[in-house]
Order: sequence, then structure tokens, then C-alpha cells
Amino acid sequence: MTESARKSWLLDILMLPVGLVTFFPFYLIIVNTLKSPVETAANPMSLPTKLNFDTYARVFKEIPLAQSFGNSLVITIVSVLLMVLIGAMAAYPIVFNPGKLNRVIMGYLLAGFLIPFQTTLIPLFELMTDFRLIDKLYGLIFIYMGGAVFVFFLMMGYMKTIPKELPEAAIIDGCTVGGIFWRIIFPLLKPITVTAIIYQTMWVWNDFLAPMLFLNSSDNATLVLQVYKAKGEFAVDWPLFMTLTVIVLIPIFIFFILMQKQIVKGIVGGAVKG
Repeated sequence: MTESARKSWLLDILMLPVGLVTFFPFYLIIVNTLKSPVETAANPMSLPTKLNFDTYARVFKEIPLAQSFGNSLVITIVSVLLMVLIGAMAAYPIVFNPGKLNRVIMGYLLAGFLIPFQTTLIPLFELMTDFRLIDKLYGLIFIYMGGAVFVFFLMMGYMKTIPKELPEAAIIDGCTVGGIFWRIIFPLLKPITVTAIIYQTMWVWNDFLAPMLFLNSSDNATLVLQVYKAKGEFAVDWPLFMTLTVIVLIPIFIFFILMQKQIVKGIVGGAVKG
């Protein structure tokens, strides 16, 4: 056995307990959604003696999952697209047209990025109330657009690796500013764009705080918000809670599995360019 193979083998052995610890919460949740309440109470960590889908049937019967899934899908897709477009378009003049005003704007965005979202909840809620955006899907999308600042800094770092001779040559050829961005710069941002989409999608889809505060009606509830319904005034309906958790995790899990190669390409591509 070569030295590199021995190191790889030892690394696999060391990572095995880490993987088991990470997987255990998922195992505990999934297994207990397939058991009866009596069996779950008797031994939560054991495998089910018989597969029981009663809780899943109850969830689909009592909770409007299709509507909540649609709400989450619309909010996530529109929010992420707007964040990516705004972040990329904001980074473009900062990188390729540096000036005093642009540096001030970048400092302003950096200051806003450093302020925790929780500290702005009260004034933000008052602002949303004044504009009648409470319990509106587009109101929640408006809030998530603040995530464009994060995308802005990702895009700005990646754009700095693009040679400035490209837009300069396009200007000499008579290309407009918009044409330079859409035809030359934005296509080159594909790796970091995919990475930003993945990160922001996972954030928006899994977010609980903003929907809880700004969506009141069950018609506009997101999937994550439906999980909160398992919590009663004095107790938690654990079978319902765990089943809803599994259902909420399935779409984002599939999304991450399908896109994990792209996020690696984005990170590696940025590192190589840097």
C-alpha cells in the first residue's frame, strides 16, 4: 500500500464517526415518522417493526402542503433571481468604473451587510405595515431582496479576476454599457452565479423568522411555517413535527444533491481565477 493510499484510508476511518454523528439526527427523525406513536415512545432509536405511514396520511389530509409548497417555490425562485440580478448589476460599475462615489456606495453596502437582520425587525415591521406589505408574498420577496448585498460581494470578488481589457475592447467596437454586461461580463460569471443561487436558495427555502413575522394567513404560509403548526400551546405533536420536517427537507435535499457539483465548480473556478 502506497503512502497516499494509506493516508486516504486513515482519513476515511477518521471521517466515519463524524459522518455517523452528522447522520444520526436525520436517522432519528426519518425512522420515527415510519413508526406508530406507541412504538416511538417505547424506543425512539430502534428501526420500525412495521412501516407505518399514518402520520404522512394525516399530514397530507390536515395541512395544505401543495399550496404551501407553491408559496415557498414562488418566493424562493423570484427572490433568488432578483438577488442575483441586482447583486451582479451593482457589482459591475463598482469593479469596472472605480471612483470616489462608487467607493462610498460600496462602504454603505458593507455597513448594511454587517448589521444583523434581527436588529432591524421593529423598524422593518413598521415600514412593512405602512406600505401594507404584511401577509403578502411580494412583501416577503421585498425583504429577501436585501440578500442581494451578499451576492454583490460574491460577484465583486469574482469580477475583479476578469481582465478590464474585455469591456474596453467592447467599448471601442461600439458596444453599449448594457451590452457589455449582458453579452460579455454576465456569461463569465456563471460559476459564481450558480454558487450564489445555491446558497441563497437554501437560505430562503429554510428561513423561518421572516415568514413567521410577515405572513399571517394560512393561505400564504410557506412549508417551513407549516412545521410550526405542530407546536401547540402546551405540547408538541412530535409525530406531526418530524413528518413535516422530513417533507420540508426533501425538496432542498434533492436540489443540493443535483447542484453539489456546480457549487464545487464555482468554488474551484473562483480559486483558479484568483
